[in-house]
Amino acid sequence: MATKSMDLCQRRSWHSLRHLCMPLCVFMLGVGSIPAAVAGTASAQVTVNTGKVLSSVSLYALGVNTAVWDGHLQDAGVANLLRTDGVGVMRYPGGSTADNFHWQSNTLDDSGSNAGSTAFDQFMQVAQQVGASPIITVNYGSGSPAEAAAWVKYANITKHYNIHYWEIGNELYGNGTYGSSWERDLHAQKGPAAYASNALQFIQAMKAVDPSIQVGLVLTAPGNWPDGQTSGSSPQPWNDTVLQTACSSADFVSIHWYPQGPWGESDAGLLTAPRDGESTSVSSTPSIPSMVSTLHSKLSQYCGAHASSVRIMTTESNAVSYNPGKQTTSLVNALYLAEDYMTWLANGVINVDWWTTHNSEATGNNNGANLYGTNNYGDYGLLSDGGSNEPSVNTPFPAYYGLQIVGKVVGPHDHIVAASSNQGLVQVHAVKKLNGSVAVLLVNTDPSSTYNVSITGVPGGFTTASIYTYGENSAAVGVAQASASKAATQAVAPYSLTAVVFH
Repeated sequence: MATKSMDLCQRRSWHSLRHLCMPLCVFMLGVGSIPAAVAGTASAQVTVNTGKVLSSVSLYALGVNTAVWDGHLQDAGVANLLRTDGVGVMRYPGGSTADNFHWQSNTLDDSGSNAGSTAFDQFMQVAQQVGASPIITVNYGSGSPAEAAAWVKYANITKHYNIHYWEIGNELYGNGTYGSSWERDLHAQKGPAAYASNALQFIQAMKAVDPSIQVGLVLTAPGNWPDGQTSGSSPQPWNDTVLQTACSSADFVSIHWYPQGPWGESDAGLLTAPRDGESTSVSSTPSIPSMVSTLHSKLSQYCGAHASSVRIMTTESNAVSYNPGKQTTSLVNALYLAEDYMTWLANGVINVDWWTTHNSEATGNNNGANLYGTNNYGDYGLLSDGGSNEPSVNTPFPAYYGLQIVGKVVGPHDHIVAASSNQGLVQVHAVKKLNGSVAVLLVNTDPSSTYNVSITGVPGGFTTASIYTYGENSAAVGVAQASASKAATQAVAPYSLTAVVFH
């Protein structure tokens, strides 16, 4: 991610610039219209198995990205909006900006200009109001180990912020090693071997100040560009090279995942990508379970006995890799967010951070009739930036409510348990909560049918249930109470989220 002034990519990251080489005619495939949906009703059976635990949820599970250039992060009410959403982590200073950002002067080295209104201490004030733990991305691209160590000292020794997680740079595979160059990197030597060697110096300097911190390395999401690529300076792929050299000193690895490419957006494809992966003319990705399995295999291969101690974080995710269209501001992105977070967490990833809290309006991208909704703009933010076509500043987009539903289902120290559905378009996730409740999340990815869902397998003894819903024509998350027996049967509307928490 780069600075807010970069209009072409909007997301401030060009990690899929390989797509720009494709002919425009390829981009336009499938941008027709689809017939109007015919409403219908069907039945579905959902089975929960609370005895089969898939993963334990960390303290750092639900996160969002924030940025030094976010001029609205400090607005009155924003901290409360994020707290209401269940946000437990805030990543800073904002994607690619990190590799251009000098925290002490709050400046950008490529221009010497002020980096934005949310300098580090201002960010920390908001994080504390939210009750969120920071993840700090230090400046690898134009910074130094000494600068990073000074940040650790100021944060944890001088100010007693007790920041636990720090990562060494952002998307450094985008420094030109594989052709595409969006990430600032002033090192004379580039490529994964140089990054790994230099990262060790950063880790040593930072941990000399505070040995308790956890420090992470940049990897590529398996099966997503540039994973598997080689170059003259990189005879082995990025992940293999970085892990072989630096894994012994790392506490976690950081990956980013945006499953779709511009003009290749598909609502149906997006909603199945977390569990099935997707392949189109402009992008391809494995499923989340496959990516996590591959990462664990790499960790085992290169990290030895240390492998079990190295955690995986998905520190950026959203729908499309750059040039966002209307899909990012539609109800579909709320459904995708829920599938995205829950599938990563079910597979043992300890943190997922949405890109981002506020971004900016993007026009002229894919607003085709084949995508749900009527918006003529895109925006990666959970909250509106107040663009000319957008609602007023800080108005939540649907993804905000998707995260709120996820926050009702899963929290720190909960256990995600096995659950299945006999209808492929009705996805289910189940959680055995720390307080003894059982939460069931139903995601209806069918745009035209309501499903009468019967939930079985929830242990006896529950008497009441809270029901949270969000879908078409919802202005906010709906809340209802019912007896546990009545709540075990739910009519889930087309394109909707329904969370049932049995007490």
